[in-house]
Amino acid sequence: MPRRLLSLALLCLFAVLAAPPAARAGSAYEIDHSVDATLDRFFYKIGGARELAHKAVGILVFPSVVKAGFGIGGEYGEGALRVRGRTVDYYNMVSASIGFQLGVQERSVIIMFMTQSALDQFRRTAGWKIGADASVAIVTLGVGGSIDTNKITSPVVGFILDPKGLMYNLTLEGSKISKIHP
Repeated sequence: MPRRLLSLALLCLFAVLAAPPAARAGSAYEIDHSVDATLDRFFYKIGGARELAHKAVGILVFPSVVKAGFGIGGEYGEGALRVRGRTVDYYNMVSASIGFQLGVQERSVIIMFMTQSALDQFRRTAGWKIGADASVAIVTLGVGGSIDTNKITSPVVGFILDPKGLMYNLTLEGSKISKIHP
């Protein structure tokens, strides 16, 4: 029975990762609506988030990134890149992993490009891979539960949120981000 369950999990993971992005993409309206809700929640729950967003030249938001695994795992999510408050492109985030893992987890991911050159490099790179094409500094909260916008010096910063707020000690390393056409 465990072997059969493992085979089923692998088959499901392969089906999700192998399907063409356009076959999985939500509509532009659905993605934009979810991005708006995620940013509203982020600004409401995290002090200093709105101020930092105003300093960013671009914000990539993945409202729902689902990670599932049974020994072998994968994650997938769709999102939008906003420049000056307007959606300019749509993307997906995909990664796979091997190791001890069991279950399903959902999270939101927000990546802010703080410099024009960082945003330009992201937009020029097909299949941007975090850790290989660029480093993303994951931001944690300071004293009082807010972001100290004066201490953020990285050209690309990331936030990982669960339904309760900012998540700690997580990484986006190895995630691949590619353009989609919803």
